Amino acid sequence: MKKLESFKRLIVLCMSGIYLAGQVGIYAYYWFFAYYESVKLYLEYWKNGHLLILAIYGVLLFFFSNMYGGMRIGYLKNVEIIFSQILSLGIVDIVTYFQISLMVRKLFSVDVYLSMAALQAVWVIVSINIAGLIYKNIFPPRKLLLVHGDRPIEDILKKFAGRKDKFEVSKCMHINTGIDAIKREALERYDAVVLWDISVEARNKILKFCYGQSIRTYIMPKIPDVILKGAEELHLFDTPLLLTREYVLTIEQRFMKRCLDLICALLLFIIASPFMLLTAIAVKLYDGGPVLYKQLRCTIGGKRFYILKFRSMRVDAEKDGVARLASKNDSRITPVGKFIRKVRLDELPQLINIIRGDMSFIGPRPERPEIIAQYMEIMPEFAYRMKVKAGLAGYAQVYGKYNTTPYDKLKLDLAYIENYSVWLDVKLMILTIKVLLWPDSTEGVEADQITALKQEQEQYDDDEQKG
Repeated sequence: MKKLESFKRLIVLCMSGIYLAGQVGIYAYYWFFAYYESVKLYLEYWKNGHLLILAIYGVLLFFFSNMYGGMRIGYLKNVEIIFSQILSLGIVDIVTYFQISLMVRKLFSVDVYLSMAALQAVWVIVSINIAGLIYKNIFPPRKLLLVHGDRPIEDILKKFAGRKDKFEVSKCMHINTGIDAIKREALERYDAVVLWDISVEARNKILKFCYGQSIRTYIMPKIPDVILKGAEELHLFDTPLLLTREYVLTIEQRFMKRCLDLICALLLFIIASPFMLLTAIAVKLYDGGPVLYKQLRCTIGGKRFYILKFRSMRVDAEKDGVARLASKNDSRITPVGKFIRKVRLDELPQLINIIRGDMSFIGPRPERPEIIAQYMEIMPEFAYRMKVKAGLAGYAQVYGKYNTTPYDKLKLDLAYIENYSVWLDVKLMILTIKVLLWPDSTEGVEADQITALKQEQEQYDDDEQKG
């Protein structure tokens, strides 16, 4: 199994290297036969200079491709990899366009750059589909043994079924079948074991067995697991300890985070001003109602503030006084509102909240006090999200979706809080660009979800009872 995994990684690296090299090769062709002809009138490069230009392009492309998952052949769907690669190419090509424009001291011909970008896009689509086909034929889906408890498993089975190219749940076993029977079954013909909603005691026994037998294991983490993941490792003489601190961010981290917030918010506010003006005019002209929508939200320590958004719903959207999230095909959303929500223009006034200090650029999304009260009746740990300042975007928005359940959002937000660093903020800012352009992240909650509380009571109670 170890040799197979090493071989798989080698194949993925080779295929990723080939399609990245193809993109750099296309850029090299245009550099020598289109761009350099204009550049050398102002700057003449020797051999090492050409290599440096191509190396800068290659490093930038590798960075963004790796950041957005554009090299994860076999792990992400082909369409996601293609999207990530084209997004990475778009960013790098824009950077190098202005780089060359600075060299020639004027804006370079856009037509030439667009022809290069089109050729690169064709190469990406063809090469990634071929790579995906090769991967699929060499490496079949992993056969999984799913070990579960009393909670329904339809939801997780549906998610595994969404990646039939990667996973195949061959058998499901209830924990009441017995740990010994599960151990015997795990040794039979499975590539991995999935430990779902079972007690900590049973989970630990099966986990240690699988680890000893070198069996791959997927585990649904509980809240204490997420907290411990961010713990600091210490040693008391020869005894290892895990330390979870009483505070979250140090004073240095808070200072750096605030500086990053102010710089990014002010720059983005200046850049986005024309779009904000057009959005305000469109909202006002549609029904004559107010342009901005103010809503009470909670941030660090439960402190309340008014969040600002461009209004996307009818003026009387909550005339009954009941707080609820937007659902799919929500009739309260205006036509203008549908568009600005889709492209996230409605969120831009929150830059003012960031400049004021109410919010941060990155952090758990602020919730309404009424909705927080509903969540905390079921899971008091929901208050943990308010250990840091609320954010315009966050870990749960990058790795989840709008309709991700609150229990899973809580785990994602705790992962951010417990593993915080300035670099993590920068990384999430870069990844947010992909989220803004990827359509799945804007889905509303399902009709049978009450403020996104889809089976939350059952899920939370099960986890609490099982440790």
